[in-house]
Amino acid sequence: MSKALIVVDVQPTFCEGGELGVEGGNATADKIADYVHDHAGDYTYMATTQDWHIEPGSHWSDHPDFVDTWPQHGVAGSPGADLHPSIRKLGITHHFKKGQYSAAYSGFEGIEDNTDRIQSREEFAAAKSSGVTLADALAQAGVDQVDVVGIAESHCVKETALDAAKLGYQVTVFEDLTVPVSENQGVEARKAMAQAGIRLLSSSGD
Repeated sequence: MSKALIVVDVQPTFCEGGELGVEGGNATADKIADYVHDHAGDYTYMATTQDWHIEPGSHWSDHPDFVDTWPQHGVAGSPGADLHPSIRKLGITHHFKKGQYSAAYSGFEGIEDNTDRIQSREEFAAAKSSGVTLADALAQAGVDQVDVVGIAESHCVKETALDAAKLGYQVTVFEDLTVPVSENQGVEARKAMAQAGIRLLSSSGD
């Protein structure tokens, strides 16, 4: 069995003090870093995802409803859109950026971009059609199991995990290595993931 680890959107913009900070975000980043230090050898492939918004249209709003529209966040090239320092130190080499010119919750909507460039719409579209998506990368790596961690469980972690399951992977979300926007939304997210056959486990195996 060949496993991949996807670290979803562990960025300052989603941690305490960020534009859309989630309570427990910084602690989750540190716990993920500890896990990777201890378990990197378990994985054939590891990748991060990042919100990397350039002009995401109505995804940003001055009057957000916090369902489909949000305050400005994850601004491409800003410190908030960078990887959290604890994650950046891990040396993961594959980075998938998403949401450049539209809303994007799943890491499978992004492209691999290991730079900090601000891409034009044309460059983004060309990259996406050229086979540098997360789905392409996992297929090329021969992966059959996908573990998902990160922020936020109720949104981008859930959507990334659901897309991985739709592609036929055996998917696990480590509940102690993610955090929801709110507990109610976390309950709903876990219900949706469980119904899709996604395993919800502790990273310790307990």
